[in-house]
Amino acid sequence: MIPINYWAVLVSAVAAMGLGYLWYGPLFGKPWVVLMGWSKAEMEAKMKAGVGPQYLLQAVGALLMAYVLAHFVIFAGAYLHQSGVTAGLEVGILSWLGFVAPVTLGSVLWDGKPWKLWMINAGYFLVDLVIMGLILGWWA
Repeated sequence: MIPINYWAVLVSAVAAMGLGYLWYGPLFGKPWVVLMGWSKAEMEAKMKAGVGPQYLLQAVGALLMAYVLAHFVIFAGAYLHQSGVTAGLEVGILSWLGFVAPVTLGSVLWDGKPWKLWMINAGYFLVDLVIMGLILGWWA
């Protein structure tokens, strides 16, 4: 059985939710809404309708991502002979580079979304995975 630190997983998920609040709020919220093609009225309607279920699902997704990333950090220790924050940093960056970046690239290539939107969204996941990796590696 792989020794997962569930407190580190929980803290990583909470950090991801906090980062999302900042990233899609004060940091990049306004350009993100514009690039998504939403009007101010549409955004207000979405918020008024309630976003509780979406936040709950996002939190579950963050927990799942942190749990899987915790496995990657442990595997990095065994395979790459890295440990601690070094393993976490490497795993966060490689996970983004190998999984997130290529998969999300399709939104630009096939959905006609602008590169700036991709940079905001993919940038969030890069920072998110690095922060999660660092937390998981530090707490391993």
